[in-house]
Amino acid sequence: MQARPRDGGHRLRLARLGLLALALVASASLGARTDADAQEGDTGTTTTAPTSGQQPAAESIRGRIRDEDRRPIEGVELAVRRGNRTIGEATTDGEGVWEVPVPSPGTYQVTIDTDSLSRGAELRDPDRATIDVDVGPEQNKGVIFPIGEPRTSGVQAGSRFFNLVGQGIRVGAVLAVASIGLSLIYGVTGFVNFSHGELVTWGALIAFYFSATVGGPEIPLPLATVLAMLFGGVLGFALERGLFGPLRHRRSGNVSLIVVSIGLGLLLRNVFQIVFGERPRPYSDYTVQENVEIGPFALPPKDFVIIGVSIVVLIGVGLLLQRSRIGTAMRAVADDRDLAAASGINVDRIILAVWIMGAGLAALGGVFQGISDRVIFDMGFALLLLMFAAVILGGLGTAYGAMVGGLLIGVVTEVSTYWIESKYKLAAALAVLILVVLVRPQGILGRAERVG
Repeated sequence: MQARPRDGGHRLRLARLGLLALALVASASLGARTDADAQEGDTGTTTTAPTSGQQPAAESIRGRIRDEDRRPIEGVELAVRRGNRTIGEATTDGEGVWEVPVPSPGTYQVTIDTDSLSRGAELRDPDRATIDVDVGPEQNKGVIFPIGEPRTSGVQAGSRFFNLVGQGIRVGAVLAVASIGLSLIYGVTGFVNFSHGELVTWGALIAFYFSATVGGPEIPLPLATVLAMLFGGVLGFALERGLFGPLRHRRSGNVSLIVVSIGLGLLLRNVFQIVFGERPRPYSDYTVQENVEIGPFALPPKDFVIIGVSIVVLIGVGLLLQRSRIGTAMRAVADDRDLAAASGINVDRIILAVWIMGAGLAALGGVFQGISDRVIFDMGFALLLLMFAAVILGGLGTAYGAMVGGLLIGVVTEVSTYWIESKYKLAAALAVLILVVLVRPQGILGRAERVG
C-alpha cells in the first residue's frame, strides 16, 4: 500500500522532517544500552531432584552441571547472592547436582566459579557466569549453565556464513512484522509515529506478564502472544481515539503530531521502566535450546518458528490488503483521503482499523524480539532506528516496502558480522540504506513523484 499525496512538495517536506528526526533517534539509540547487562544468562526449570536424603526447601535454587557429553561434573562451586549479601554457597556432588535454599521469594544472582570447572570444561558463554533468577513462593527454581565450546568455535566458514544468513532472516522477519504498522499509519495519515517502538515494547511486556511473571497467570507463551496482540490492538485503539485522532481533527500539523509522539514515547518508556524495572529478563519458555540443522542452517528451533510464523503473518497482511474490502479501503484512503471519503468510505474508521492492526503487529514483533533476546523496558526504542531504516529503504507508506526493507536490513546487519565486529553492524545497515536512497530516493518499492 502506498501514499500519494496530491502535493509532492508537501511529501518532500515530510520526508525531510522524518529524516531529521531519524537522525535524532540515531544519536539517541547509539548512546543507549541495547545489549543490556552481560551478567544476565539463560535460565530454565530443570527436573533435577535434590540429593539423596535431602528434603527440598520451601524456596530454593538448584541445578545440575554436566559437560558436553552430559556427564556430571563434581566439585563445581556456586554462590547465590541477593544484592551485596551472600545467601548461600554450594558444591556439585557426584551427580553434578547442587542446591541452595533461599529465605524468601525474590530475585537472586547465581554465580558459577569457572575456575572450579574440571575436565577442560568451560562455559559456552564465558561472559554469563552470573544469572539472575526469579524465585516464586514455594518454588524450587532450576538454573542451567550451558557447558561446552563457544557456539562459533570450530565452525567451518561456510556454516557460519549460512547461520548468519539465517539469523539475519529471523531479525529481518521481526523487523518486518514490527514495522508494518509504522508504514501503514504513515500511508493513511501522513504521520510519522515516533512512539511506535513503545508499541513493540508493550507487546513484549504483556506477554512477559502473562507467561513469566512470578505469581502471574503463567500461561504458555503462544497463548500469551495472542493476548499481547489483543492488548496491542487495544493500545492502538486508545491512542487513535484518545490522542492522535482528536489532534488530527483539530487540524494539528504533522510537526506537532511528531513532537507529541516523541513525548508519548518518552512517557511510556519511563512508565515501563518504573513498572518492569531496568533489568533484562528472558521468557521462561524456550530459553535454552540446542541448534537444529535444516539444510545449511543450524539455528535454535525458536528461530525457525519465528521465521515461519512471520512469513505466514506477512502473507496474511498482503492478502488482506489486496483481497479484502477493508484492505481496498485502506489503499484508497492512502491514495487520496478526500476522494475516498467522497466515495462513501468512512475514513476515520479505516484509520482506526490501521492503528489497531499496526499496533497488534508491533506487539507481535515485540514478543518475537523478546524470545530471540530478552525483554527490557526500552527494547522497542532500541529497534526504532532499524524500523525507520526498513520503511525508508522499502518505501515510505507501503506495507510491502516495510516487509522487503525489514528483511534486507536484518540480513545486512547479521551477515556484516562475518567481516566486521558486531558492534559495527548497525553502521553497515545504515550504509546500505544511504546507498539505496542515493540511487532510488523513493525506496525499493516506492513510487517516484513529480515535485512541483
